[in-house]
Amino acid sequence: MTWTGKTAIVTGAGSGIGAAFCRALAAAGVDVVCTDVDGDAAARTADPLGVRSARLDVTDAGAVQACVDEVVDRAGRLDLMFNNAGITWGGDTELLTLEQWNAIIDVNIRGVVHGVAAAYPLMVRQGHGHIVNTASMAGLAAAGQITSYVMSKHAVVGLSLALRSEAAGRGVGVLAVCPTAVETPILDKGAVGGFVGRDFYKMGQRSDTFSSADDLARDTLRAVERNRALLVWPRQARTAWRFSRLAPGLLQRMSIRFVNQQRAAQGAR
Repeated sequence: MTWTGKTAIVTGAGSGIGAAFCRALAAAGVDVVCTDVDGDAAARTADPLGVRSARLDVTDAGAVQACVDEVVDRAGRLDLMFNNAGITWGGDTELLTLEQWNAIIDVNIRGVVHGVAAAYPLMVRQGHGHIVNTASMAGLAAAGQITSYVMSKHAVVGLSLALRSEAAGRGVGVLAVCPTAVETPILDKGAVGGFVGRDFYKMGQRSDTFSSADDLARDTLRAVERNRALLVWPRQARTAWRFSRLAPGLLQRMSIRFVNQQRAAQGAR
């Protein structure tokens, strides 16, 4: 695939995976617009790359459509839509408020839907394009204490795979990106009770080192080139995914044990 001259929008580009996507795209010669609900953060990502930035709240369907329309008015097309913006809540489910449930639904599910609704019909008319939805390993296997996040990412995976089956005949690709814990600010946000995101994910890792967002972005572009349906990342995550499919009962027991360990650690703080 030739990347130079293509156009892209990345949501949630102010930090973490979204910022890494922007760096990878800009390095490949893509005309990328870095967007984030924090406009200053989007600009901090975009300015060193010499690309555009914009403030964008993905929960506002009209604003997402306007962003897509602006790119098309300027460039004549949109080649890549990265629906990446997301939030998380961690802690025992009974501690979540209805407002927190609604917030994660609005950002993680409706935010992706808004991106698809704005970009996909255009790509169908063009006869080409690629939609990349940031999901998670949490969208393939369930884990307690991140219940709302698991719910939202399962929805993203389901949407992506279902849309892909329609889009293939229209010349449009769809990829769901499903990483394990990546070094991003999301690890330090969205806690209820004694939950500490960084400690939670570290207990589930084989080492204390989280994966690199830039490595994920590089492999995501390769997955787009190969028109992959899912990117389960990194390599060891694929083993865990296969295990979850082959032995769901055992995985559930391991998840229960893991939650109990987490509660004990949180109670000791």
